[in-house]
Amino acid sequence: MNVLVIGSGGREHALVKAIARSPLAGTVYCLPGNPGMEEAVRLPGDPMDIAQTVRTALERRVGLCVVAPEDPLDQGLVDALEAAGVPCFGPTRAAARIESSKAFAKELMSRAGIPTARYRVFDSLDEAAAYVRTQPFPLVVKADGLAKGKGVVVAESLAEAVGALEDMLSGRAFGPSGVRVVIEEALTGPEVSLLCLTDGETVVPLLSAMDHKRALDGDQGPNTGGMGAVAPSPLFGEAETRQAVEEILLPAVRAMREAGCPFSGCLFAGLMLTPEGPRVLEFNARFGDPETQAVLPLMESDLLGHLLACREGRLKDETVRFRPGSACCLVFASGGYPGPFETGLPVRVEPRGAEVCFAGVKEMDGQLVTAGGRVLSLTAVGETLAGAVAGAYRAADQQAFPGQHIRGDIGRKALGMKGEA
Repeated sequence: MNVLVIGSGGREHALVKAIARSPLAGTVYCLPGNPGMEEAVRLPGDPMDIAQTVRTALERRVGLCVVAPEDPLDQGLVDALEAAGVPCFGPTRAAARIESSKAFAKELMSRAGIPTARYRVFDSLDEAAAYVRTQPFPLVVKADGLAKGKGVVVAESLAEAVGALEDMLSGRAFGPSGVRVVIEEALTGPEVSLLCLTDGETVVPLLSAMDHKRALDGDQGPNTGGMGAVAPSPLFGEAETRQAVEEILLPAVRAMREAGCPFSGCLFAGLMLTPEGPRVLEFNARFGDPETQAVLPLMESDLLGHLLACREGRLKDETVRFRPGSACCLVFASGGYPGPFETGLPVRVEPRGAEVCFAGVKEMDGQLVTAGGRVLSLTAVGETLAGAVAGAYRAADQQAFPGQHIRGDIGRKALGMKGEA
């Protein structure tokens, strides 16, 4: 069958690579993709142009469309494609609210008894400011809507909290996404990302991952879209995964069904491992980036077959298998990212035993050049976490493009937790 992957980043490239390996796959398309995605036929277009994307899928006789980014999900691309007869992997607009509205997600968790931070929701600056004056610090202030991973402020003081509230609720910081806020207690502990597949009834967890959001070594510097990841997390084995499925993921899927918006697709739980047990920081309605680039190279079974089973409501009959070992993903970012950075720099990269996924690139005069903050990623697989980390850094010992920035400590914290040299 023909498959269409929506998106253009490293996550989408990892999905394209895994889908292209399936015996079920015919032509694999990507819209809009990027010129580094040699495994797919790239189609021009803007995924946010819903009507044109539907026409393109029909013209290409797409048997399954995988909608990966959050914005098209929030705008109802799955709803429009399904209405036109194009089968989709991904949640409807109503179900995608578990990511696109933090207030919706928190209220859902409260009803379902899912462990998470204590919270309050506000759309009035005066009421929100009065509330934070009664609370201990630090506090977490979150824009309700989608904010490209930047709508979260951990406020260490009253002045910082009130400043964040003023920026968000005025609409200056995130526009309509910030005119309602969620204020939470600050949780402490290591973070884990857990992705699962679900058809709205059955939940099948994938491997856990440990993401590295800060731009600089030692978890310093500003937050980014992700500078690297390792999988699986050494803190999250089979027992912890079973607990998360029973106490978090299955209750969330049941609650979505009871709310009249059943969730089918990839449900991503960002967890904080507190002394009292795992607590949900957030839900995402799609595969994560760069977690996907770390998890999928370890998958032995047929990803496309699993995605089809989700769409067709037969996930309970699937067996998802992963090879033993670990994976380490390193992100090559433009110098200055997540601040201002130069583009148009030539990109040349050798895999050196690693899987390369392109993201912020374009083609100019027949040459790949940089076109974004996160340009590409390298993922190495090893029998041990130490082997995977060493393999990734061996592969990264090259200049892929001038001024590149790579964190030098991806996996170091995980190795300390695991006790590996």
